Amino acid sequence: MTRMYLIRHGETDWNNKRRLQGGLSDTPLNENGLRQTRNLALRLKDEKLSAIYSSPLSRAKVTAEVIALEHSLAINTAPDLREIEAGDFEGMDMGSANMKVTELFTEPHPEGGLPRIPGGESLTDVQTRAWRVITQIAADHPDQNVAVVCHYFVILAVICKVLDLPLEKMANFRLHIGSLSLIEFKGSQAYLALFNENVFHQDSRCI
Repeated sequence: MTRMYLIRHGETDWNNKRRLQGGLSDTPLNENGLRQTRNLALRLKDEKLSAIYSSPLSRAKVTAEVIALEHSLAINTAPDLREIEAGDFEGMDMGSANMKVTELFTEPHPEGGLPRIPGGESLTDVQTRAWRVITQIAADHPDQNVAVVCHYFVILAVICKVLDLPLEKMANFRLHIGSLSLIEFKGSQAYLALFNENVFHQDSRCI
């Protein structure tokens, strides 16, 4: 059985400001985000990880690097683990728009299917590329523990795939910054074993 930890990166200033932080925004971790990465590293230090994969965006890579120090592992960067590309809405102030970020991507299109932001992606695009990477990682690491550090929409798209849920149901999930989820692969079947474990004492935002 392959055990795969799905880790959402630590906090950035854009998380605090509720700015839409997609795949085109390479925002750094803030001080709280760095504390979160250290807590994640302590949480995983006894898990005997065989490999660590990361999105190429710095907020994920730095999170992965801190975790990797406990295991003397190099980081494997996978471009298709990057956050959804939000196109024209990249950097939007979601607070002033009085909107939940998931509403932009889960409101069904009048002609059917999920919307694609102008200049960006749809959740279907994200799920397709992310699931391709996830299944390849599982195939490359049979009966091992691996960590995958990435982003809100990527993790929830993968979990919807595992649970065979339509992507519209993503709006019913809450995934904290710096949280830990776990999927297990037995042959070709995937299972959700842990969701949204928050290892911090302080409040951790979802968006």
